Amino acid sequence: QVQLVDSGGGLVQPGGSLRLSCVASGSIFSIYDMGWYRQAPGKQRELVATITSDGRTNYADSVKGRFTISRENAKNTVYLQMNSLKPEDRAVYYCKARILSDYSTVEHDYWGQGTQVSVSS
Repeated sequence: QVQLVDSGGGLVQPGGSLRLSCVASGSIFSIYDMGWYRQAPGKQRELVATITSDGRTNYADSVKGRFTISRENAKNTVYLQMNSLKPEDRAVYYCKARILSDYSTVEHDYWGQGTQVSVSS
């Protein structure tokens, strides 16, 4: 069984910062791409940033220059440093990881439970 637990959300003022974390645990053989997605009220879930196992990153245009994704492979953890937060960044943020478990021959996508980020003065 594989589980992703994300954390670090909260309420900040515009211009503030937050750091999200997501830890994968369980019967993990290998972790491939990891990423963060978000879903604002009444909107579809959208990609925020992704990172490959060797550190290549990709960002949504709306967060480029403000957000930074990183990972610690030894800890099965992915982070999202969010700076210069704007009210439009308000959403539930979900981590996702493509994982090959010990009991499978095929990778699957796993999701965290989500963490709320609110930006308001």
